[in-house]
Amino acid sequence: MPDEFPPILDTAMAAELLSMNVDVVRRMARDGELPAYRLPGARAFRFFRDELMEYVRSFPVHEKAEEEQTTSLDT
Repeated sequence: MPDEFPPILDTAMAAELLSMNVDVVRRMARDGELPAYRLPGARAFRFFRDELMEYVRSFPVHEKAEEEQTTSLDT
């Protein structure tokens, strides 16, 4: 699914990729919680798709969640 998105995303696309609310993505970018960039003089954020995917991968996955995913893929 991430490959369906362009390499550089605006806030709405980043929110869709992360399955989050646009306002939450803006707040997290503003607070430095998400890797984001602004062009000089611009208000809008831009995000690198690959950096967002690395951000998501940085969170630990619980064994139970992995087991559930494996079980659902087997059926």
